[in-house]
Amino acid sequence: MTNGKTAIVTGAGTGIGKAVATALLRAGWNTVFVGRRKPLLDDAIAQAGPTEARALAIACDISKADEVDALFAGAAETFGRVDLLFNNAGMGYKSTLIDEIPVEVWNDVVGVNLTGSFLCARAAFGAMRRQNPQGGRIINNGSVSAYAPRPGSVPYTATKHAITGLTKTLALDGRPFDIACGQIDIGNALTEMAMPMTRGVPQANGTIAPEAVMDVERVAEAVLYMAGLPLDANVLFMTVMATKMPYIGRG
Repeated sequence: MTNGKTAIVTGAGTGIGKAVATALLRAGWNTVFVGRRKPLLDDAIAQAGPTEARALAIACDISKADEVDALFAGAAETFGRVDLLFNNAGMGYKSTLIDEIPVEVWNDVVGVNLTGSFLCARAAFGAMRRQNPQGGRIINNGSVSAYAPRPGSVPYTATKHAITGLTKTLALDGRPFDIACGQIDIGNALTEMAMPMTRGVPQANGTIAPEAVMDVERVAEAVLYMAGLPLDANVLFMTVMATKMPYIGRG
């Protein structure tokens, strides 16, 4: 069964993005899988299995405005409209003190996590404001790093704090156009990127310790809930985390 709506998911070739894009597709959303490497996107669609809703793989570097504009134009040409953006693509860097972080690394992380999220939100907002019927939903991947940093994570944490400001402003600016914006803050979903947590990562007290993780499907279920709300309701912020991860409490 298809609901006739279209979703765009960035970073959909692996990890959280792949899980969310697959869940949306299976739930009846026509879904655009977006990432830098098209073979990974094609594999993700194939692994989703047969569905009545349609999937489309589009390779895109979200830090480049022209590629993002082409992405949204292609999605609209194929499916007619854009009802949902899951602004998920992101990158991090190894735990490093600020004076040892190359400026190029800062620029790369900001380019993907913040500028990329801005460019995709900008294109989605424009499409949603101009389409008929008007409206749609933007869900930003904030991470618990939007609230509390890990040691040595200046570029990643700074960009994720900035995503919170993006979310709040879009939620405000979208009101006249039936554009809802919310943020999902994820803690320790088990993906390839999170595998080091099971072996040991730096803690606030200076030790190295393994951390509890959760199945990435819990994230997909949460995003699916947020996406399925009518546009007169919005989850502004949701935190989905491994119950026993060291997030709440003293470091």
